[in-house]
Amino acid sequence: MNKEDLITEILDLEWEMFSNVTNRGGRASCQEDPDTFRIIRSGGFTVWSEDTLESYRTDLEEARDAGRNLMTEKYARMEGLIDPPNPDALPLIAEIVSKECEWAEEFQRRYPRARLGRPIRDSEAPPTVVSAETYSRAELETYSMRTLELYQRDNQELEARGQNRIEMAALNMSKKFSREQDVKR
Repeated sequence: MNKEDLITEILDLEWEMFSNVTNRGGRASCQEDPDTFRIIRSGGFTVWSEDTLESYRTDLEEARDAGRNLMTEKYARMEGLIDPPNPDALPLIAEIVSKECEWAEEFQRRYPRARLGRPIRDSEAPPTVVSAETYSRAELETYSMRTLELYQRDNQELEARGQNRIEMAALNMSKKFSREQDVKR
C-alpha cells in the first residue's frame, strides 16, 4: 500500500470517529465539513513515515474494534475530563510536545503573517481557548506507545535534517487549501 492510500484509510477512520463525537453543546460546525477535516489532518500526515502511519492506523482500528472513539478521548483529555490512558507515556509525550512548540514558534518567526489557528503555549492561551500545546498533548495521549516511539523517531530524523515538522505540515495544508479554492473557481 502506498503512503497516500494509507493516509486515506487513516482519514476515513478518523472521520468516522470525529463525526461521532458528542459535544456538550451539540454538533460542532466542523463535524459537518469532511473536506476541511481531511485537508487539515492530511497536511500533518504527509510528513509522517509509513511505519508511523501504519502504526497509527492500527491504533485507530484497535480502538474502533474495542468500541473506543479516540477523538472523543482526545477532546475529553483537552478538557481534563478523563485521565491519560497510559501514564507511562507522559515523559515521551512531554518531550515531543516541547519540540513541537519550539517548531511552532520557529514557524511563527519565519512566517509572522501566518496563523496556526491556536496560541502555541498554554501560557499564551486565554482560559476559553485550547493552546496547540494542550491540543497536541491530548492527541498524543491517545496514541499507543509503539506509535509514539515511531513518531518521536520521525521527529528526530526531521530535526537531524534541519527540517521543521510544523512548518512542513502548515505548508502542506496551505497548498491543499489553495488547490481546493482553485477547483471551486
